[in-house]
Amino acid sequence: MNSPDPRTAGASAPRLRDIDFPPTDARLREDVGRLGSLVGEILAEQGGEGFLERVERVRRAAIRRREDAAPLADLQAELGALPPEQHADLVRAFALYFSAVNLAERVHRIRRRRDYQRHGGGAQPGGLQDALQRLKDEGIGLDEVLALLPALRIEPVLTAHPTEAVRRALLDKEAVIAQALIADIDGTRTPAEARADREVIRTALTAGWQTESAAPEKPTVADESAQVGYYLGDPLYRVLPVFFEAFEVAFEAVYGRVPELPALLRFATWVGGDMDGNPAVGAETIATTQHQQRQRVLSAYVGDIEHLKAMLTQSRTRVAFSAGFEARLEEYAARWPQALQYEDTPYRAFLGLVQARLTATREDRLTGYPDAAALDADLALVEDSLLGSRGEHAGVFALRRVRRRVAALGFHLAALDLRQHADVHRQAIAEWLGEPGFVERDRAARVDRLHAALDEALPVVEPGQPLPARALPKEAPAALRMRQVFRAVIEGRARYGASAFGLYIVSMSRSAEDALAVLALARWSGLVDTRGRVPLDVAPLFETVDDLAAAPDTLRDLLADPRWRAHLKARGDLQWVMLGYSDSAKDGGLMAARWALQRAQVRLGEVAAEFGVKLRFFHGRGGSVSRGGTRTERAVIAGPRGSVGGVLRLTEQGEVIHRKYGLRALALRNLEQATAAVLRATLAPRAPEPREAAWREIADHLSEVSRAAYRELVYERPDFVDYFRDATPIDVIERLNIGSRPSKRGAGLDGLRAIPWVFGWSQNRSNLTAWYGVGSALASARARFGDAALVEMARDWPFFDTVLDDLEMILAKTELGIFEAYSQLAGERHARYFADIGAEFERTVQGVEALRGAALLAGDARLARSIRLRNPYVDPISLLQVELLRDWRAAGRPDDARFRALAATVNGIAAGVQNTG
Repeated sequence: MNSPDPRTAGASAPRLRDIDFPPTDARLREDVGRLGSLVGEILAEQGGEGFLERVERVRRAAIRRREDAAPLADLQAELGALPPEQHADLVRAFALYFSAVNLAERVHRIRRRRDYQRHGGGAQPGGLQDALQRLKDEGIGLDEVLALLPALRIEPVLTAHPTEAVRRALLDKEAVIAQALIADIDGTRTPAEARADREVIRTALTAGWQTESAAPEKPTVADESAQVGYYLGDPLYRVLPVFFEAFEVAFEAVYGRVPELPALLRFATWVGGDMDGNPAVGAETIATTQHQQRQRVLSAYVGDIEHLKAMLTQSRTRVAFSAGFEARLEEYAARWPQALQYEDTPYRAFLGLVQARLTATREDRLTGYPDAAALDADLALVEDSLLGSRGEHAGVFALRRVRRRVAALGFHLAALDLRQHADVHRQAIAEWLGEPGFVERDRAARVDRLHAALDEALPVVEPGQPLPARALPKEAPAALRMRQVFRAVIEGRARYGASAFGLYIVSMSRSAEDALAVLALARWSGLVDTRGRVPLDVAPLFETVDDLAAAPDTLRDLLADPRWRAHLKARGDLQWVMLGYSDSAKDGGLMAARWALQRAQVRLGEVAAEFGVKLRFFHGRGGSVSRGGTRTERAVIAGPRGSVGGVLRLTEQGEVIHRKYGLRALALRNLEQATAAVLRATLAPRAPEPREAAWREIADHLSEVSRAAYRELVYERPDFVDYFRDATPIDVIERLNIGSRPSKRGAGLDGLRAIPWVFGWSQNRSNLTAWYGVGSALASARARFGDAALVEMARDWPFFDTVLDDLEMILAKTELGIFEAYSQLAGERHARYFADIGAEFERTVQGVEALRGAALLAGDARLARSIRLRNPYVDPISLLQVELLRDWRAAGRPDDARFRALAATVNGIAAGVQNTG
């Protein structure tokens, strides 16, 4: 195939002035126009009218390229005329616009939801009431739904992102702007209020302009914990009880009664516990993270109690109080007389004493609460007393909100997952045993040795005394580190409770040995309960395509192991498995990874059923399509029949957290959609489909062909890694201060983490990792099975439909004309690679459009419009990045103004395409 002509790239796109905003989006257009006008004023004020005019010339040149097929050289000429000292400011000017537009779109989602609810259009599609109504219409009765509730579990797991591209300081300013936009979401502000809102927005935008977009120093794990803690402790903390209220309202609207809802929503985090490849994470960060989370949630409870004190001012002369409440008040008044106030208003007096006890808990004093259940017991006394004296509408609503938080968040806020690589465990065991040859033994011999270790009797200790750790040899760094980690778990469980820890995940699990090793290390460290069992839920993580294919055999070996079954019995016969979406796609490409994950869930479920074990999946999805990113509710519904089981546990990373949970209304909507999908997938799964046998055969073929094409390019061509390093800004990404975790586990492509791998290809606008190989696979499958079979599969099989949806989005974001400029940075490799990549792109677009029977995104006008509006503004940043890369590399990659400008381009492109890794 001839190289695509960059001069005509995008020529068929609609003119920006002709893109239609439907009436429902008129307010979005107003917000975008208002924010765009402010951005222009700020650029003139901060950079001068001359700078604003230069920005405008570049913008107009970019639009002419898109709308009028103007030569790319015209845009490059405008960029070339810029003084070098203005490169970074030009990038930040466009990035400021993106930030404003992204925020306006998120606020508009809230507006559309409010409009839907206000105009009485019935249950909003995808929400809880819609899901329950659909279940009822399909014959699912009240008793069936009630029976599921105790097992229902929705658990977002918040993780740090090694390529997080937005500083916390700038995210805070976004929150200020969002609140100002939300204040006028219905256009009802007075002129004076509107002027004040405009000044608030302008201040935040201007301060953001004057703030460096890149952090001056690499963030620490504590910094990342604080950032994740912001979302846990503010938007998610605030919206949690609202979620339960929405569930109750939906349930009553559909089934006519309000159920007693368990703490079905909870949160977890990897920050401070993800040791895999990050030497900065270990025992110290485990302790620090849990302490930070405890302080944050206890402080939030103290604030909530202060609010209740101001509300519950009932006097003895006006109402009666329950005997149980009076007894507890008397007890507390005797224990903390110095904290007793407002004796004529008993609830205020009692809540002041509760506050004092919470403060003592926060300060680790003996007079504090032993656990969250004790705090809830006190709050329950207040609620019972209110209900017994006609107080249902005099404070119970606010009190129940606090109790919801206490039940879900405890004194730990979020469960801390731990993760370590299987190789580290193996090395630690070798050191602890004093057997250097352990690692080189065959697998069966290693398992036998682990069995012997697990069969050893534990030391006898006095009741209530901790088990001592097994002695270590002098030189055992890996074993020492693991012992410190498990001792930190012992201390954390004693201090914060068992629920303060989530799963223990073993990366690159390939055999039963990898799970048994965790038991041995934990026992040697003294981490056992009173029955001598290790109190951890250990989850093997299957990451590559081959590991996913072998996962059923691995699980079968594990469940057949008597030592493991004894452990599992003590954990309620519940086995967790984590599925890796990132490394599987990096290993085999998108189609092969998605099918391997789908097939593994089916086969793993069959193995678990064979052994009578409950199986739960933990989905390790990233933000981008290449790493499993997709709409959560679509992914749940598209999963294999019976694979959900009332549970959704998935990772939420980096700016995805900000996008989904940064605004409370959006956080509520996302949590509702996820829960609704779990209800539907569990209670009314798809009926058995006789055509699936044929579809699976087609999927096998698509997987095989796409993986072969992908690996031929990425792994079998000896200099492709060099091409990747030349044609992407990976050398810039690796030097940015945007994550505590190293971007590489080791040398070469195998050692590069999936996140920067995807980030590099998204920066050069090719998005190659999300679609390469699919075009060849679709062409082969259409020739072998016929178009009709694939069109039917795309229409009627949710799995394949979802894959095509994700492909449509990423293909629409791909710009080969811009990518060609990056490819040319690779010198003579450009000619050998670009034509092949371009040909595969065209095959993929043609294949997807043939199966859809329409142009890309024909069924998603909002997304298509969003991409079209942004592309002309991202193009100048991309081309400037290319020129800066060329000059910076030629100069030896110095840490100078060019590098700072490059860092700005990375953030600018990420904001424009709304994707890092």
